[in-house]
Amino acid sequence: MKGVPRVLAIDPKCKPVKQPLRRFGDEKRRASGKEIARLLKASFIRKVLHTQWMANPVLVPKKGTKELRMCVDDIGLNKACPKDPFSLPRIDQVIDSTASSELLCFLDEYSGYHQIKMRKSDQLATLFTTLYGTFCYVTMPFGLKNAGATYRRTMQRCLHDQIGRNAHANVDDIAVMSKKSNDLISDLKKTFDNLRKYNMMLNPKNCVFGVLAGKLLGFMVSSMESRSTGRRSRPSSTSIVRHA
Repeated sequence: MKGVPRVLAIDPKCKPVKQPLRRFGDEKRRASGKEIARLLKASFIRKVLHTQWMANPVLVPKKGTKELRMCVDDIGLNKACPKDPFSLPRIDQVIDSTASSELLCFLDEYSGYHQIKMRKSDQLATLFTTLYGTFCYVTMPFGLKNAGATYRRTMQRCLHDQIGRNAHANVDDIAVMSKKSNDLISDLKKTFDNLRKYNMMLNPKNCVFGVLAGKLLGFMVSSMESRSTGRRSRPSSTSIVRHA
């Protein structure tokens, strides 16, 4: 993606770190095998035979469920990479910006980080080892030190002519705010055009359109009409689920 750095910028003075294979219980082995199969099918990872870097997967429960999420312990790699200081938007300003809107839309991007390709020369540094073999990421994984900053920079560039006007992006969550209800279609068209230009995909299951209220950055926000009339949006429309 032009203008967005995808380079790990590994300090050449740092030696590659190779972690020994860790032991996992049956439940975690099954969960890691299932996740590896999913990542391979989606072409997010590829199998590797030889490399200098080696990390282990880490299985942690997803919030509010017993389902396990697979991350990679990239502590050695992250220590060798400089910090990207690109910051998150101020939450209070994002929340306040919804106050003068008549309708709100909440969009969720599908596997957000994995939509950004890793530079080929950096892919081997993301290698992790399992009982099913050794793999490296073709797309940007969750555990890299600058993954969040890279993604935020990507979305800032993608929605550059909308940020602060009729849209806000926070990691993989996008809020589209229509000042007038008649602007809803044109606001969404502009957003979709920008996302399509950068080949960014949404998760339709977690997107809601044209509602009076919804959850944004952990806060319940409502449109101007909802605040003035005291109306409540339907629960099915206002429940926003963050994509894992």
